Amino acid sequence: MTATARFARRELILGGQKSGKSRRAEELAAAWLAADAGHQAVLIATAEAHDDEMRARILRHQQDRALRVPALRTAHAPRDLAAALAALSQADTLVVVDCLTLWLTHWLMPYTAEDSEPNKAPAPNWPAQHAHFFEALAGAAGPVVLVGNEIGLGVIPLGREVRQFVDALGTLNQGVAAACDRVTLMAAGLPLCLKGST
Repeated sequence: MTATARFARRELILGGQKSGKSRRAEELAAAWLAADAGHQAVLIATAEAHDDEMRARILRHQQDRALRVPALRTAHAPRDLAAALAALSQADTLVVVDCLTLWLTHWLMPYTAEDSEPNKAPAPNWPAQHAHFFEALAGAAGPVVLVGNEIGLGVIPLGREVRQFVDALGTLNQGVAAACDRVTLMAAGLPLCLKGST
């Protein structure tokens, strides 16, 4: 078995808030980098900072990543994830996408600075972006690790927009899971393999 054979070509890591899913993705990136001196790794971040708390959170994540995986480069693609994935994927490069949930949020509940409130009108070209993303995922030359939230385990939300978002995220997660060789569910920092081998 080669050093890279243990890495899934496509892996989806799901979990709740602070479940350890981002840390798990970083560990995979670190292992990929350690497996071969010619390997590279890049994280596509989808978060955007619209307030001080989010700015501080993003900065903390950046600082923590720099300590844990210094060679993990970062790219920022809050909306055009398909183009970023297509541009960055190479046979020797592991791409981490963190996270699918925020990417979906930017499309279905876009933020408007004018009133400091989420705009509830979904972007009309979301179906095209969705299709472009799956094309880019299928065409990626190297391994891809995708991080997303599992938010459908709690009570049913009262608001129509939130229910629509939960449904859309569940549909996205199912599609990504079907396209991946391995699916891992994180809970309390522990991985549970739902699909593929560990």
